[in-house]
Amino acid sequence: MNTKGKVFKYPDNVDTDVIIPARYLNTSNAKELALHCMEDIDTEFVKKVSVGDVIVAGYNFGCGSSREHAPLVIKTCGTGCVIAKSFARIFYRNAINIGLPILECEQAAEEINAGDEVSVDFDTGLITDITTGKTYKAQPFPEFIQNIIRKGGLLASLKGE
Repeated sequence: MNTKGKVFKYPDNVDTDVIIPARYLNTSNAKELALHCMEDIDTEFVKKVSVGDVIVAGYNFGCGSSREHAPLVIKTCGTGCVIAKSFARIFYRNAINIGLPILECEQAAEEINAGDEVSVDFDTGLITDITTGKTYKAQPFPEFIQNIIRKGGLLASLKGE
C-alpha cells in the first residue's frame, strides 16, 4: 500500500478535540464531520487536503478522548497516511480499527517540512521526502495488521473471513 502527496505538519500533543472538535459530534456522518477536520489548528486543512496527502506530527498525536471520530475524519478527508514521532495509545488502536495508515518515525517527523512532497510505502515502512531526496525507515506493521488496514479496518476485515 502506497501513498504520495504533500505534507501538512503539526506539533506535539495534537488532541482529538483539535482533530475533530466535539461541538460537531452531533452527527455520525463521516463526510459531514470531515468538513471540520483540523479546523481549530489549521483552518485551511480541509480546503487544501487532497487524496494521498500526508500528516506529519510530533509526539503524542491523537491524545485526548477515545472516540474513533478522530482517525475516521482524517481518513475521510483522503489523507493517505499519518507519520508521527509517537501516537497516543487509543488513537493508535482506533487508526488500525478504522483502516487509517499510520507510521511512527521520529526522524522523519522531525525533518520533513510542511509542503514537502513525500511518498510512503506502508508495507515496508519506507518514507521518501521527494522534495529533499531523503529517505527514512519506519517499522512497518506485521502483515496481519497491514491486512486489517488494507481492507478498510477491523470490521471490514472480519466480514471477509
